[in-house]
Amino acid sequence: MKRLLLALLAFLLVSYQADAAETGASSWAENEAGKVRLVAATTATGKAASIRLGLHFQLLPGWKIYWRTPGDAGYPPKIDWTGSRNFGQADILWPAPKRFVLAGLQNHGYAGEVVLPVDVTLPQPHQAVIAKAELDYLACSQICVPMQASLSLTLPAGPAQPSDFAHLISRHAAQVPGPGDRHGLTVETVEAVGQGEQSLLRVTVSAQSPFDHPDLFVEPAETANFDAPKVLLSADRTRLVLEAKVVPGTLTRPLLDGPLTITLVDGVRALEQVVTPVAGNAAGVALDQGASPLWGMLGIALLGGLILNLMPCVLPVLSIKVLGALGHGGGELRHIRAAFLASAAGIVASFLALAAAAVAVKAAGAAVGWGIQFQQPWFLAAMIALLLGFALNLWGVFEIRLPSALMNVGGGIAHHTLLGHFLSGAFATLLATPCSAPFLGTAIGFALARGPGEIVAIFAALGLGMAVPYLLVAAWPKAAQALPKPGAWMVRVRQVMGLALAGTALWLGLILGGQLGLLGDDDAASAQGGVAWAAFDRAALESQVAAGKVVLVDVTADWCITCKVNKAAVLDRDPVAALLRGGTVVPMRADWTNPDDGIASYLASFGRYGIPFNAVYGPKAPHGIALPELLSADEVLAAIRQAGGQN
Repeated sequence: MKRLLLALLAFLLVSYQADAAETGASSWAENEAGKVRLVAATTATGKAASIRLGLHFQLLPGWKIYWRTPGDAGYPPKIDWTGSRNFGQADILWPAPKRFVLAGLQNHGYAGEVVLPVDVTLPQPHQAVIAKAELDYLACSQICVPMQASLSLTLPAGPAQPSDFAHLISRHAAQVPGPGDRHGLTVETVEAVGQGEQSLLRVTVSAQSPFDHPDLFVEPAETANFDAPKVLLSADRTRLVLEAKVVPGTLTRPLLDGPLTITLVDGVRALEQVVTPVAGNAAGVALDQGASPLWGMLGIALLGGLILNLMPCVLPVLSIKVLGALGHGGGELRHIRAAFLASAAGIVASFLALAAAAVAVKAAGAAVGWGIQFQQPWFLAAMIALLLGFALNLWGVFEIRLPSALMNVGGGIAHHTLLGHFLSGAFATLLATPCSAPFLGTAIGFALARGPGEIVAIFAALGLGMAVPYLLVAAWPKAAQALPKPGAWMVRVRQVMGLALAGTALWLGLILGGQLGLLGDDDAASAQGGVAWAAFDRAALESQVAAGKVVLVDVTADWCITCKVNKAAVLDRDPVAALLRGGTVVPMRADWTNPDDGIASYLASFGRYGIPFNAVYGPKAPHGIALPELLSADEVLAAIRQAGGQN
């Protein structure tokens, strides 16, 4: 009996915890295609005149549902809200769709997990809401099956706090196509070509960053259905022409007669625009077919890698570089050349390893970015052990002996083995990854938006750029030979350099302690410079901008040294800090110390895959103004004025 009671108690406790975790959600409605439920972005109605809900689908592999314009067949989800209370107009927001072919038909919709955000007006703000949804949707795999679900959700009156589903809804709301300026997309021309069933729609679009896999969807369906577009890209992939042919037998009126809604989707970015076509030339358009953009981006990557040597993240390994150079004073030229070539090889090999990891992570569908390995406790622990090992080695506590076949001169990392120099180059690369430098973000963004070949090429160029100082010494080894010869004075230098490495290990230890919850929260850290930073939330950001506020978003992490430089030099100092303290500008901070798909998605929406990242929003810049990696007060203030309409 005692065991039975304990089991019953445990069951009730688990049930209670599961129910508590699902506050703000209806029960799941399950069927052969998957399951669906209704979720809310807040725990209560609060004081606003509207709330945001979400229709949350989790579809089984192979099953799909339809977009608002389904394509050649099918129909989108439909909701009857009859029976709801304190429930006004409900508007469904549609994330960018994917194209899929079923039985030879072109269809537009979603697979896997998707949330359709729903904005609901409240006739009686401050009062509880009861949402009752009778859902009808078509789910298709090898066959199509009409599905129905009855969903019910109650939101009580009271202060509105973000629910467990706020981030999920916001992430999918961010995929709803907008004007396109946020992503640097501009529709240049929309032309109707041909007549009758030979008609086609030609859309010319330009972008600030290269296109990846663009697609075009045209509405309304009452005008015509369209085939998948033919895509013609310029050489640098920043300008494209899409030609979508009318499906024979579907045209009901000339394309020139009325407005059309076009939706362009290119990976994580999209635009939606209502257009009126003009008559186009059947001969088509010519795009620049000049040199490949990869060559220009390789040059940018080389420059970014070179500048990375000057960034604060690389300074902790200055001890290894300095000792390596000093240790060659008076040495043989061939040994000097071999040592510096080995260091350069270590740098390039590490960048190629990072490229391989990026390709693998991207192929797995996970978030990929520059420096994300510092989000992993195991990596931090390994780096701490390595740093402490180097520090103890420099202090003379022990010497690392390697097989003679790997030796160059002497016996140990401190005595210039080729492997030791190779590892020092690799070590410098790993510690450089928390930093972002001018040109680096551009190159990384280009690479991670492309295929495996471009990723490897760009990362190799970054490695070569960072290795340039070593290669220069290898080309002119007499520069290192001219340095003072090693002597007793180097013992003191080794001790000082060991302290630098131990300090870096301590810093990483603090980051690791924070990730593992071993350190208490530092409230003062959230108000550096007297600035009260609000936690980043896309819904709150949109609300602030809609209210006419200017918002500065700072994406940072404990392991990002360049972020800390930006804070100390600009964000936490007047005049920027004065604006953030005074309420003129709303400060909002996104902490990427630990993995966060929402932040990764936010960065990717700007074509960025590393930090620091800062953007300014306002009435005149609702989609954000991205700032450079290294901030200056003048640039931040200029963006604030532009976003607020003061320019």
